Amino acid sequence: MKMVECVPNFSEGRRKDVVEKIVSSISDVHGVRILDVEMDENHNRCVVSFTADQSVAVEAAFMGIKKASELIDLSKHSGEHPRFGSSDVVPFIPLSGSDMEDCIKLARELGSRVGDELHIPVYMYGEAAMRQDRKNLEDIRSRNFQYEQLRESIKDERWKPDFGPSSVGKEGATIIGARDFLVAYNVNLNSTDLSAGKKIARSLRAKDGGLTFVKALAFYLDDRKKVQISMNLTNYRKTPIYRAFEMVRLEASRFGITVAESEVVGLVPMDAMIEVSRFYLQLNDFKTGQILEKKVWGE
Repeated sequence: MKMVECVPNFSEGRRKDVVEKIVSSISDVHGVRILDVEMDENHNRCVVSFTADQSVAVEAAFMGIKKASELIDLSKHSGEHPRFGSSDVVPFIPLSGSDMEDCIKLARELGSRVGDELHIPVYMYGEAAMRQDRKNLEDIRSRNFQYEQLRESIKDERWKPDFGPSSVGKEGATIIGARDFLVAYNVNLNSTDLSAGKKIARSLRAKDGGLTFVKALAFYLDDRKKVQISMNLTNYRKTPIYRAFEMVRLEASRFGITVAESEVVGLVPMDAMIEVSRFYLQLNDFKTGQILEKKVWGE
């Protein structure tokens, strides 16, 4: 079998019944295994992680996008996280027996189907990008360019979709791609100062001279009354979780702000957490073979 992971992000994090229907439409495809479902009310967003053989991965993702387009109206949507569509971002990630070329092929096949059959504009990103200026996700969708701005600009040549119509309905547009595994990691601060949070996030971002392989934004979480530094670590081996955490703590100290807590969104590789343990416990000679579960699993 040639397995891949798919991690669709849907623009719904408050209505559990809607999320359950979307997840069910994915899991009803034979051979799909749902690994995780994360809902966030502040961001009004959910992240679904599933694995499947390549032969059914596109169908599963397509069914999730189709159901989301029926149940989520972007013209009535609000949340802290930037969004383009009801099915906002849909990446494929290579697992055992598959490689990046396989995921690129799957992403483009899905993009074509979504554009042709659902009449939803599709933008390809990551390794599956069909234009160099769309390789980075933040070059397509950002805090300053979301669903509302796309509705006005989609007929411009710059925003012509890779697949589908040059018009935007209530389901918005979908960004589909192929990438390596990333860690979605958030640090919540003991502060309501969003201005300071934005400065901290800027100091972390790779494109602004921060840590390599880090993408970061700052949000205000109304229910927690805290500012959140939300990060994607696109290569957790070269920029580990502990380094991102320590950088947030260092930059926050400039403003007299302390860290309240941190969180991982979705799934995280065991090796990433082992590196955190090595750092904070100073386990310099620790070997992964010392982990009981690895011995039990025969790894």
